[in-house]
Amino acid sequence: MVVGGGHNGLTCAAYLARAGRRVLVLERRHLLGGSAVTEEVHPGFKFSACSYVISLLRPWILRDLELPRHGLQILPLESTFTPHPDGSYLLRDADPERTRRAIARFSPRDAEIYPEFGQAMGELGRLVKPMIDAPAFDPMTLDPRKLIGLGRFGRRLLGRGEDWAALALKMSTMSAVDFLSEWFESERLIAPMAVSGIIGTFLGVRSPGTAYVLLHHYMGEIDGAFRSWGLARGGTGAMSEAIASAARGFGVEIRTESPVERILMRNGVATGVVLADGEEIAAKTVVSGVDPHRTFFGMVGEEHLEPDFAASLRRFKMRGSSGKVNLALDGLPEFACLPGGGIHLRGDITIAPSVDYLERAYDDAKYGDFSRQPFMDVVIPSLTDPSVAPPGKHVMSIFVQYAPYHLAPGPEAWEGRREEFGDTVIRTLSEYIPNLESLILHRQVITPWDLQQTYGLTEGNIFHGELSLEQLAFQRPAAGWAEYRTPVKRLWMCASGTHPGGGLMAAPGALCARAMLGGLR
Repeated sequence: MVVGGGHNGLTCAAYLARAGRRVLVLERRHLLGGSAVTEEVHPGFKFSACSYVISLLRPWILRDLELPRHGLQILPLESTFTPHPDGSYLLRDADPERTRRAIARFSPRDAEIYPEFGQAMGELGRLVKPMIDAPAFDPMTLDPRKLIGLGRFGRRLLGRGEDWAALALKMSTMSAVDFLSEWFESERLIAPMAVSGIIGTFLGVRSPGTAYVLLHHYMGEIDGAFRSWGLARGGTGAMSEAIASAARGFGVEIRTESPVERILMRNGVATGVVLADGEEIAAKTVVSGVDPHRTFFGMVGEEHLEPDFAASLRRFKMRGSSGKVNLALDGLPEFACLPGGGIHLRGDITIAPSVDYLERAYDDAKYGDFSRQPFMDVVIPSLTDPSVAPPGKHVMSIFVQYAPYHLAPGPEAWEGRREEFGDTVIRTLSEYIPNLESLILHRQVITPWDLQQTYGLTEGNIFHGELSLEQLAFQRPAAGWAEYRTPVKRLWMCASGTHPGGGLMAAPGALCARAMLGGLR
């Protein structure tokens, strides 16, 4: 039995059923996908309500489950566009020469180094790629098989030379800004590149450890092209539906509108679940596709946990730091710095004009408020996929940081400040898009409180726990329990709160199924 029909829970179920196991998936909402859903909130407009881009989806999972045959089509994003308040802009796209000229307007030196940086990051991504396609290495293990794997990785890294080992060490310890500043000199380039290091973390671009999060996002690939990002045709929910279709094809039973109230425990063993309506369902094995806090403190109950394990889980930081605003638009937005349509609207639009701008946004959050001028990552999926909006209309997706779950008065204060938050986002973005407000037909504002209440993400954390260094690999979600087993017998975990972490990669679900099939107890 899998609790939670998010993309990882569905992936785990599909692999287990493919191996001949009988699997039931229980999803609390009427939609499958967890935070990877497509919702028609306004007639004719389909929003990728929470998660909105695909890159980290592991190619081997896509092949194993034959997801294209089940309807998944990924449309590549074509550019990264960063407008500035002074009317200038930086546009990087798939044309290397055009990108070189664009960067050279701010720094000829950076323009020449940029391809070298991209190659180095791509190679480093390939080097550490086995780490996200396999269970976490535990440096404290005495298991000879695991020590061999750890040794192979060390030899592979050291075999590239001291420079590569130093590069990996820097990425593990430095801030995104400090790391990028060793390569580049222009803030106009450093700032929009640094934001990949803060997504899903309650840290600033100058905070140590954010360089690794930057690498985490660089490890994505589409059709073998590294550092590529794309949109699912039909919205992000189309990915979840494709995985669900594959799972059903293997015999998985999926029940929606079946919220699990608690996990049945008998003598320290998970024996099934109790639904919110009181129905009890027995199971030989229970797999949790929800986050660690909700699993153990909400469904298992702390009285069934060893004190040391419970204490470790309490130290596992959730701290949601982002929100989302989705817009239904009456027409195409126009940027003041680059009017009209064009390739700059068909990719990733980053509101990150300077490092100081990003740090000031973080300062607001540190003291319990949402950013007055937030970092925003914007896409207009209807330009790439017309199926998500009526003819002539458009959908705009706005990822926003910082929006801390813990507002100074308390998280419940979000209920009264939701629209104020939405107004702040629209006002800030309108500084770059003068015609934005006149185009808005409908808006959906999603706060960290909503991510918890509606989508089941504790404290609104989109990754089921921060991607900070002390919460990765063998320490995700707790030291000694990073291989999908839990201290509760017959209870496993398969979601983003386990290794290798968050993002639409499906690896936690697939790797959990592998571990289970190798040692069901």
